[in-house]
This record gives sequence, structure tokens and C-alpha cells, in this order.
Amino acid sequence: MKLGIAIDWAGADIAIPLDKVRAAERLGFDSVWCAEAYGSDALTPLAFIAAHTTRLKLCTSIAQVAARPPAACAMQVNTLDALAGRGRVMLGLGLSGPQIVEGWYGQPWQSPVETLRDYVAILRKVWRREGPVVHDGQVFQLPTRAPGSQGMGKPLKSILHTNPDIPILLGTGSQATVTLTAEIADGWIPFGFVPGSLEHYRPWLEEGFRRAGGGKSLANFHIQCGCSVDTDSNVRAALDRLKPMVALYVGGMGHKDRNFHKQAMIRRGYPEAAQRIQELFLGGRRDEAIAAVPDEYVDEGALLGDAQRIKKRVQAWQASGASGLTLYGADIAGMEMIAGMFR
Repeated sequence: MKLGIAIDWAGADIAIPLDKVRAAERLGFDSVWCAEAYGSDALTPLAFIAAHTTRLKLCTSIAQVAARPPAACAMQVNTLDALAGRGRVMLGLGLSGPQIVEGWYGQPWQSPVETLRDYVAILRKVWRREGPVVHDGQVFQLPTRAPGSQGMGKPLKSILHTNPDIPILLGTGSQATVTLTAEIADGWIPFGFVPGSLEHYRPWLEEGFRRAGGGKSLANFHIQCGCSVDTDSNVRAALDRLKPMVALYVGGMGHKDRNFHKQAMIRRGYPEAAQRIQELFLGGRRDEAIAAVPDEYVDEGALLGDAQRIKKRVQAWQASGASGLTLYGADIAGMEMIAGMFR
């Protein structure tokens, strides 16, 4: 299992923690990960980091599909890959949800499976430069035939000679999208994955590998999980610090009838808690929603406590079937501690 470090992306200001990034490279971490919602973007910080590092893989977790037409995403990613040094970039993609797609990006929410299938296909066509890009998908068409178009679109081939093999990972969680991920992507950023989760997802993944053919399997498929880190020996305090974010996402991040974070909690075996948190949060009772987050739910997806306690959890992650683990919230001392456990 390879280690990654996540960069905070949800603040009112942008501050790249270069001390942590350089420490990650020094400690042998494999990758650095940056995400986006409706503030700072996921790719510009990675370009900045590329200028200050030499080896770390530069990864998005996730770049939102609605933020860029597929050709624009391909251009940004292959430009970053060319500037950073070929082979350092991994593109993690995800859909976000209808509230952001329609409310922020002004685009209709469409079939997740067909949207991702078309988007990934166009990315690969751009990067491979096997000819002018033509795509006749259910969601995306190049040239476009959208209402109002002039009918004069011309298929084009990327001017930049690009890396044709930039890995694409999809951040997915439902049966249909996880199966699609195994079929068309190089890896997976699972939604709500903890040690012990793989057996739940295995049939979905195996079906995707079967559709892909060519010997594709878990042995050649990258799974990049994530977990929060807090090395405070007071585990109760560490749990309490993480609960407000869980309550926000499960209770209010998404429409009442389509909240992927709530669905992830349900898949993990906490349906009653998920429903209660949402009811309390949407009812304006946020403190009660936070208190309703189960300790076990938080603890399962985190590395909390002193070195002895964290080591046991690290062993569980190493046996989880994932091939990468991204640390969220770790300070340099915590990074050093956990890196030592992976040596």
C-alpha cells in the first residue's frame, strides 16, 4: 500500500502547505491529492506543487466532471503532466451531485453512468492522438449537435503531443458506477470505503472487470482510499473534532432525496443514524445532528489516537485490499509516525 497526503481545499483562502508536501516527498509518500467543490479548483494547486517537488504524483480527488468539458479537462491535465514531467499525474474524476452540477455549473444532471462513460472515452481519444476526435455519445458529442449549434464543428486533434497513458480514477459509490469504474477506469477512489468494505464491493468490481476483458482484475487495478488522521491520545476529543464535518456532509451536503454521503453511511450499515442526522441537520438542529454521528462510524474511517492504537488501524488498512491510502489532516509528526509503520 502506498501513502498519499491530501491538501486542504475547502478554505476561504488558499495556502499550500509546502512544508508538509516536502515532508511527504522526503518520507517516501507516493502522491499528493487535491479536490474541488465550488471554490478553488483542483488542478492549479497541483501545478504549484509540481514546481516545488520532483517525484510526488500529482492527483485530483476529485476533479468535477461538470467543471470542464472533456476536451478542456484533457488539455489541462496533459499540460500539467507535460510541465511536471511525464508520468506524475493521475486524474481522479467524479460527478458531485445535482445541487452543484445544476446550481453552480448550470448544467443538467444526467445519467451518471453515461456521463462518465462518454467523458472518459473523450479524454482517452484526446490523449492518444490517433486522429481528430469524434465521439457520438449519449451525453457528449464531438462535434456537438446540441440545440443552437451551427453545424460547423470540425473534428480536431490535440496540437500538444501528450502522454497517452495518464491514469484515470473514478470516485464512485453506487453499484452501477462502481461496476463502470472497474470496466473503463485505471483505478477507483471509493466512496465510504473502510477496512472490511471490499467484500461488499467485490461482486460489482468483478462484473466490471468481466465487461472490460483483457485480464483486468484487482491485481492490476488501483484503489485509492482516504482516512482522517489525529494523533491526539484523547480519542474522544479526536472523534468529536471529526463529527461536525460528518454531520454536515451526511445531513446537508446534497438534496434531501439525493445525498451521496447519506447513502454511503447507509451502505456502511448505519441507516437509522443517517436518517436521523439528516432530519436533525435539515431541521436546523445542528448540534444534535453532530451528537447523533456514531463513534464507530467515525473511527472506522480514521487513524486516531496514540501510536499503538494507530498501528492496529494501519494494519487493518494494509489488509483492506486497497493499494493506496490518502491521509487527511495529518501534521508532519503524524506523517512521520505513519510512514514508519509502512516501511
